[in-house]
Amino acid sequence: MAFTIRKLKTDEEINDVAALAKEIWTEHYVPLIGAAQTEYMIAVFQSASRIKSDIAEKNYSYFAVFPDGSNEQIAYLALQPDDKGVFLSKIYVKKEYRRQGAAKMLTDFALDFAKESTRMPDSVYAKTKYARPRLWLTVNKGNAGSIEFYKKVGFVIDKEAVTDIGNDFYMNDYIMTLYFEAEE
Repeated sequence: MAFTIRKLKTDEEINDVAALAKEIWTEHYVPLIGAAQTEYMIAVFQSASRIKSDIAEKNYSYFAVFPDGSNEQIAYLALQPDDKGVFLSKIYVKKEYRRQGAAKMLTDFALDFAKESTRMPDSVYAKTKYARPRLWLTVNKGNAGSIEFYKKVGFVIDKEAVTDIGNDFYMNDYIMTLYFEAEE
């Protein structure tokens, strides 16, 4: 199946991604972290207002994925350049579109975005002393399918992280990294 990636620009696109996030998260994360934490994380990290804030205030770029010839969003991605390279903050695909190449296409897109971002002379990364730029992410330790996928496309587990996200909830994650060579 062929897909198109488009950067989110309008409130309608952002609202659609927030609705997609709720659908994906409810299906995928309730069995993993429970309904209460899933609902909390959707409200705090995946809402339309949070997406708008991430874009306006935190230098995030959000993208939606569409099957070619369709306006149905079936996946989304959020990237944030930082001093290490680029943080792959969000990469989520609707259940019925998994294992059809969308996640691989998104990770390839994220890697290209990271390479381009780190080349920019005014990038946050360019102002640091990191030897090798990286595309990095956090993934729940119990999310075996995603961990397997990330390893398959070249990510390695760098460390573990337990993060207090408020409301007596914690994220118990691996930090996974895909290192790449800086390009001139």
